[in-house]
Amino acid sequence: MDEKLIKKTYLKKISELERYNQAYYDKSNPIISDSEYDIIKKEIIDFEKKYEFLKDIASLSTNVGFKPSKNFKKQNHKVPMLSLANAFDEKDLENFEKKIKNYLNLNQEFQIAYSAEPKIDGISASLIYEKGKFVTGLSRGDGKEGEDITLNLKTIPDIPKIIKKKDFPKEIDVRGEVYINNQDFKKLKDKFANPRNAASGSLRQKNPNDTKKIPLRFIAYTFGFQKGLNVENQTNFLTKLESWGFKTNPLNKNITGVKNLIKNYEKIEKKRNDLDFDIDGIVYKINSFALQKRLGNVANAPRWAIAHKFSANSGVSKILDIDIQIGRTGALTPVAKIKPINIGGVVVSNATLHNEDEIIRKDIRIGDTALIERAGDVIPHVISVDLKQRDKNSKKFEFPSKCPSCGSNTIKEFNLLTKKKDAVRRCSKEGYECEKMAIEKIKHFVSKEAFNIDGFGKKIVENFWNIKLIRFPQDIFNLDFSKIEKLEGWGKQSVRNLKYSIEQRRNISFEKFIYSLGIRHIGLENAKILSKYFKSLDNFLFFSEKGKFEDLLNIDGIGETQVNSIKKFFSNETNLDILNQLKKILVVKNTSLIKKNGLLKNKTFMLTGKLDGISRAEAKSLIEENSGTTISSVSKKLNFLIIGDKPTKRKVQMAKDLEIKIINQKEWLKMLNLTR
Repeated sequence: MDEKLIKKTYLKKISELERYNQAYYDKSNPIISDSEYDIIKKEIIDFEKKYEFLKDIASLSTNVGFKPSKNFKKQNHKVPMLSLANAFDEKDLENFEKKIKNYLNLNQEFQIAYSAEPKIDGISASLIYEKGKFVTGLSRGDGKEGEDITLNLKTIPDIPKIIKKKDFPKEIDVRGEVYINNQDFKKLKDKFANPRNAASGSLRQKNPNDTKKIPLRFIAYTFGFQKGLNVENQTNFLTKLESWGFKTNPLNKNITGVKNLIKNYEKIEKKRNDLDFDIDGIVYKINSFALQKRLGNVANAPRWAIAHKFSANSGVSKILDIDIQIGRTGALTPVAKIKPINIGGVVVSNATLHNEDEIIRKDIRIGDTALIERAGDVIPHVISVDLKQRDKNSKKFEFPSKCPSCGSNTIKEFNLLTKKKDAVRRCSKEGYECEKMAIEKIKHFVSKEAFNIDGFGKKIVENFWNIKLIRFPQDIFNLDFSKIEKLEGWGKQSVRNLKYSIEQRRNISFEKFIYSLGIRHIGLENAKILSKYFKSLDNFLFFSEKGKFEDLLNIDGIGETQVNSIKKFFSNETNLDILNQLKKILVVKNTSLIKKNGLLKNKTFMLTGKLDGISRAEAKSLIEENSGTTISSVSKKLNFLIIGDKPTKRKVQMAKDLEIKIINQKEWLKMLNLTR
């Protein structure tokens, strides 16, 4: 598959997740099932495993929850409530364990102990205790900021209000799941679609007395921040929770080895329907807190945990039509319009066909009877077609050679990674010259990970485009609100809210600004890297006119693919005009002004040779966590060359020639006040 198609498909999936998240978390009315939602992430995870250039954009794939509801006071989580990566089979688990061992530089024969706990399908909650008293309760929200639902949580009998145990920490954020068991739900099924909806809706009642009427339960399973907690592993922590009066999952087990994880998984799956609460998989956590700390997090998920999901569902339906959708980067994605079919309790009417090559390979035609699976795509995908039921007069589907939006030629670009032409066809226009691409670019601009303009969703972008209120990102900050007030569905208050949300986003970090531009192959992580390199929007604009693009190849984490994308972006006059227009109306915070107080502040490092007891990835993470910077080449910009076993002689000699300080692993760790 072409790199551009991969990136386009990847980002499209992520944007679709936001719609599902809003329905699931904010409205308590999911438009797909929980199991389908989780399965949606499988292909994203597979992409990240298969294509290295996607591995650091994981934060895009996992919008943790959704923005907090306006009905409740908002509060930041001291420690983010992260999402989990998903595993669907034994191979996924083996890869998960292999990555852990590689990251920690452990022998592959080393036996890792896991805490395995069935994942209850409920609502995540954070319980903050101070001096043994339950003081604040928060929902997950978007993972960074949650809703203050303290009063509603206090109605749940399972949640201790005061804990007088001597070993209870001075401060702790106990986290767990609010749910309704199946027996209790039978009394409520006329009011709610399922137990998860019932739990979510109940926690969002404005009046706690209404919440109190619902038989909510709580199971604790982890902690966020803490002061005074003295435990070494997850198993011991669960024991502590029970001693403090919390309920924990009775099916939790301490297990060593992937084979044993699978056995336990199969055992639990068999009795899944007999349990008194809904579960959609099993969560595996590295049992050791010391190893958890070393592993840390990547994007919105911890490296030390994964959710093993139960299997997907499939069904048979008829392909009524094939629609060509155009994404932000111009990729043409075919989507099968199918006769609505109920798969595992969810009505499915669309199925992705991925790309032109996939249609040809599977010989998919309009009118075919197809096997549809709810697994691995943002919408379900077509597995195969039944040739026996094919109409004799059916014709092969011809992929358009012209863009359905602007009429430009469609092209297959050369992939630098595969050395082959891309599988995906793409509109030959750069972006804003094509209507559909322009709309998608503006949607990206206002998205959660970019400008995050509250109340400016995808439908509003489309509506404002249709009535010619916006054509470019800068138009958002120059809207005629008097016209908006006259539109159907808009009142003075809603207009004031939108205006306020827009004004709040006139200040933005440089890294988010770069990401918002929608440059191909530049995700959040690469945007962060570029912001550190350029430091300011002025430098960014100056580089667009005077810069040598080959210099960007010296930036650690930026490759030829990214450089070519940046070069192409800057070569487009419309993009340059947008940049200059935005500069006039926005305050873009210079990266150099962001406070950094780490031990390695303003120092640059390069690694060569094999380190002892620590992987290259963990070493880089340690440097960045302490405000240092890693670079990929020896130059005058380099402060320290860290050498391990069998370093590259050429790099060492170059460092000596440039009088760069050469240090070993022990000396470097000493700079961090660490020993290993």
